[in-house]
Amino acid sequence: MEVNGVVLNMWVRDKLKIVNVICVMFVFGFEFAVYAESAIPNRYVVEVEFKTTADLEWLEDNGFSVDSVEGNKARVYIPVDALGLLEERGMYPTIVGYDPMPLEKTPPGYHNYAELTSALQQLANDYTSLCRLMSLGQSVQGREIWALRITDNPDIEEDEPEFKYISTIHGDEPVGTELCYLFAKLLLENYETDPRIKFIVDEVSVWIVPLMNPDGREAVSRYNANGYDLNRSFPRYPEELNAFYYDGGYPYLEGRQPEVYHIMRWSMDHNFSLSANFHTGSLVVNYPYDDDGGPSGVEAPTPDDALMKWIATQYAIHNPSMYSSSQFPGGITNGAAWYVVKGGMQDWNYRFLGCIEMTIELFNTKFPSGTFIPSIWNSNRESMLSYLECVLRGVRGLVYDRNTGEPIWAKILVKDNAQPVFSHPRVGNYHRLLLPGEYDLVCVKEGYIPYRIFGVVVEDGLATRRDVPLSNGDVNNDGVVSEEDVDLVVNGALGLESESITDVDGNGVSASDIQAVLNVIEGRDIGLFP
Repeated sequence: MEVNGVVLNMWVRDKLKIVNVICVMFVFGFEFAVYAESAIPNRYVVEVEFKTTADLEWLEDNGFSVDSVEGNKARVYIPVDALGLLEERGMYPTIVGYDPMPLEKTPPGYHNYAELTSALQQLANDYTSLCRLMSLGQSVQGREIWALRITDNPDIEEDEPEFKYISTIHGDEPVGTELCYLFAKLLLENYETDPRIKFIVDEVSVWIVPLMNPDGREAVSRYNANGYDLNRSFPRYPEELNAFYYDGGYPYLEGRQPEVYHIMRWSMDHNFSLSANFHTGSLVVNYPYDDDGGPSGVEAPTPDDALMKWIATQYAIHNPSMYSSSQFPGGITNGAAWYVVKGGMQDWNYRFLGCIEMTIELFNTKFPSGTFIPSIWNSNRESMLSYLECVLRGVRGLVYDRNTGEPIWAKILVKDNAQPVFSHPRVGNYHRLLLPGEYDLVCVKEGYIPYRIFGVVVEDGLATRRDVPLSNGDVNNDGVVSEEDVDLVVNGALGLESESITDVDGNGVSASDIQAVLNVIEGRDIGLFP
């Protein structure tokens, strides 16, 4: 009887699975014939119950995209032939949708690719003094990945922080595209009349990429036209993500999906300090790390954990539904504590470029009716402004060669914090986001004496400015570092020379300056923090 019972249970389960598939096909109008013509492979969207977080990692390791987790339930995108694999694992899937979504089932009230292109071009034409529209490159199917730059001098790279909003890396999550467009309109249309917005546009280089996955958006699919989940397609930690770009980290651009390649190349060419990418399917601000090698459900804090929680809260606190979440206290979560994502965009930005990026889930429904857009915009408008304004906090300045005045691409470190930031290679400006407090910083560049910026007080407001005139030890600017330079620094310590000339390490003229120049002559390393 026990054997027969097992056989009967298996028979019943198989029949239920068939009924489930038939029901879903009925709901979606028997669309498999339409899907077969798409370049994007057919997939089910399923809900599963998992026993342990090891099941979540098994899903990701097998190429299935975990989309959301609540309690012991996960929503997952799987190939249509993978139902049996999940059942063998003991996770019995309930089919809740298809990918791609049938086009006639797509809710109205959204820009498609052509309409978005026209709308962005209109903004660029109407506000020529404030914005530029450019393509970062083309998608698999040849659609442009548009980027809108909004700032007071859009043709000039200035001493100002760079910020970016990116949306719809998953093509079936277009709410963020609409919010990015509305946000661009908000900045441009209110520049002349709203002092707050004018200050943002004057002081920040704002970049908006409203549609990273245009092919997926047109097909109403999570994936790009090659069938890749783009938010699993960035370099992975630790095998491909183990050093900063500045420190010689290999970018691993080759073999990337076109959309990922263009975003990576563009980000590497700039110096973004803060970023966010928009999704739907939940309601939360997700901050790094998404993956530090540990399991799902366990916090994976960065060196900037307290800062990230504060920045995430600046978004969530202005969105009442998000902030009052019963699943996520305060409307925020550490990425890995929710579920591990490997090959995601936000960790790549932080680990490779030093840019803080967060993943913002805007609405519990993946693709709601367009009639919800005005209310979603009202819930997120202040959040988007407040989050952006965080880029203006901390410590900022210019790094330059004290003899030539030329900008320098350098690394800025904070004492007792392993995470660096970097100055802009063409402008020399750096922007280190920090919470209010007192900090010791040091700026380093090969071939130059480390410059110490000690006792910097960061207020609860705009960034404290500390410029960095780096010296290679050539105090008299004769082209060589020699005993004559040592003599000048000695005289400076004795009060016989100008302090501005002989303070080569930023810590006031002292014996440390003499030792620093001697170390340059003798080829010895110079300590960063005493």
